[in-house]
Amino acid sequence: MRVLLIDGYNMLHRSRTGWAKGDNPIIFNFFRSFRAVVDKFKPDVTYFVLEGRPVKRLDMMGEYKGQRVYHDKDDFNRQRKEIIQILKDKFPVRVVRHPNYECDDVLAALATDTHANDECVVVSSDTDFYQLLQNHSNLKLYNPVKKEFIDAPAFDYVTWKALRGDATDNIPGFKGVGDKRALALVESAEDLEAFLNRDDNRAMFERNCQMIRFHKLTEELASLEVNAPSVDWQDLRSMFNDMKFFSITNDKSWTKFVKTFQA
Repeated sequence: MRVLLIDGYNMLHRSRTGWAKGDNPIIFNFFRSFRAVVDKFKPDVTYFVLEGRPVKRLDMMGEYKGQRVYHDKDDFNRQRKEIIQILKDKFPVRVVRHPNYECDDVLAALATDTHANDECVVVSSDTDFYQLLQNHSNLKLYNPVKKEFIDAPAFDYVTWKALRGDATDNIPGFKGVGDKRALALVESAEDLEAFLNRDDNRAMFERNCQMIRFHKLTEELASLEVNAPSVDWQDLRSMFNDMKFFSITNDKSWTKFVKTFQA
């Protein structure tokens, strides 16, 4: 079975850029991109994975992702909610979320546990998913920005990132340790051990590893919030027409659009 796993908010935020005009440009950009991805991989099942609250990571470090600044100048919040509701109500797609885990953890669990024996493609530009490539031969990572598959790093990615830190998630690295220094330490077990034995380096390193590594979900998988859509293509077409998405709803384009998801 071919399984497509989409990093939901990664795709939603990418839809904020584009040339579309009107009252719902993000919704328009999203569904054009969404259809293109599904059509490219032609999966048997598609998951659209949403964010929950990172409870465990916040317990370990209260300032986790605390540096991020959000804005709604482009009406993103309203359009984001509409996109998610349309997906839940109108598409043969599994929209999933766990309230206490991030998208990354849920997506990783779906790929490595629920669909361990299936052919999985993860769609995201988030480099955290690199760690999945090193342990699971059935999984591929597609970067939709670069429009290419990503090769597995030749080094221990979690160790490397724990040393250099992750500015996007507000996880601090070690002073004086950048990409090259971190790689040198990863490639020398002796040098890494000596480094970790200094000061309080080991405690910080182990915490960073726990922050970066995907958290295991076992019983939690059974409690995922999963939609049960009732697909009505004519109703969806009418909705898109009301939004003036005519380049999607004209006869030729609409036939292709529906065919992508019916398949």
